[in-house]
Amino acid sequence: MSIPVCIGMAVQVLYNLVDIYFVAQLGDAAIAGVSAASNIMFLILAFTQVLNVGTVALIARAAGARDQPQASLVFNQSVTVSAMMGVLVMVAGVLVADPFMRAMGSDQATIEAGITFLHWFMPALALQFAIVSMGAALRGIGVVNPTMLIQVLSVLLNAILAPILIAGWGTGKPMGVAGAGLASTLAVIAATLMLGWYFARHTHYVKFRRDQLKPHWQQIRNIVQVGLPVGGEFILTFIYMIVIFWVIKDFGAAAQAGFGIGMRVMQSFFLPVMAVSFAMPAIIGQNLGANLGSRVRETFYKGLWMQLGLMTVAMLVCKWHPDLLIALFSEESEVIHFGAEFLSIISWNFLGMAVVFACSGYFQGIGNTWPALLSTAVRITLVCVPAVFLSLRDGFTTAQLWYVSVASVVAQMLLSYYLAQQSLKKISRKEIV
Repeated sequence: MSIPVCIGMAVQVLYNLVDIYFVAQLGDAAIAGVSAASNIMFLILAFTQVLNVGTVALIARAAGARDQPQASLVFNQSVTVSAMMGVLVMVAGVLVADPFMRAMGSDQATIEAGITFLHWFMPALALQFAIVSMGAALRGIGVVNPTMLIQVLSVLLNAILAPILIAGWGTGKPMGVAGAGLASTLAVIAATLMLGWYFARHTHYVKFRRDQLKPHWQQIRNIVQVGLPVGGEFILTFIYMIVIFWVIKDFGAAAQAGFGIGMRVMQSFFLPVMAVSFAMPAIIGQNLGANLGSRVRETFYKGLWMQLGLMTVAMLVCKWHPDLLIALFSEESEVIHFGAEFLSIISWNFLGMAVVFACSGYFQGIGNTWPALLSTAVRITLVCVPAVFLSLRDGFTTAQLWYVSVASVVAQMLLSYYLAQQSLKKISRKEIV
């Protein structure tokens, strides 16, 4: 299951890298503005993950117990929630874009670039809920290829549109950062239509049913209860990103741009590991529904070792020549300096994050995601509080910030693994939590 997920995510990151490459040609302010504005995506991801994790866990559990009517009801209630959240995001986006960027931007040019990008990008964020709902339903029953193929097609469309709309290739009318937002929106619209068509024509185990779209509040509550802690994790990540951008804004647009590029590069290295983590919940959930505790344990440990191996390779690559990775996207010496410093230090986190991802996939699979939220809360607290304190002292450097982050991931790794072990012991005694 991990391979199709990884292919889809790899193509998505490829688009992100193409996108940031063309935005980088517009200057430091454009990179900083789009990077700062993209932090809104972490907040949206928080809400989509509530839907995603809740839908996957409940459908997988129903599939493992051979309860098709329950799986169908969960899916249709997930679709209802996705529609409500999409409308809410569009309304909220109009209201928050301006004040958000004025708080995050290091100068007026950065602020204006971020606001422009958000106005064109917000429809894409709103439609993410529909895509997540349908993709989660398929993943819950163990079907991942159609979602991967549609994601690949939409991302290829996005990558084609990016240079045309951002740089004006073939049209002679460059839209700049507005083109970056519009390219994403058009590609997401295409993906939503393709996935909806697939469900209408080709799915049988779970499908759209008009009589099940009316809100069943107890079922919606079940989805939210399972997914809420994971959404909380993404909200904490959003807070982390906001704090970091705020703390480093005094270093100028180059620092924010270097951090933004470094984060994109780092996320691309996380792809295979995240793919394994995304595949684990469906397998664990189905085996849990079938009361096969030994296979739950086997999935966790095999997933963990796969992720540790992948992250070791990623860490070594980032330690080799991080400046070359940043230089692929910017020729500005200051941007390269800040980005390379970030990658060189933060890559010490990679092995710890492998353990965290494995534990997160396990907790999602058993439908108890509160331990993952707890460990994330510990990490974010251990980063944000010292970050604010250090930024107020003379001699503060960005390197100090990245070392604090490394220490916080070690704490999160130890706590996550301990909590996963305690849960696995209960499952081995058939005390399912």
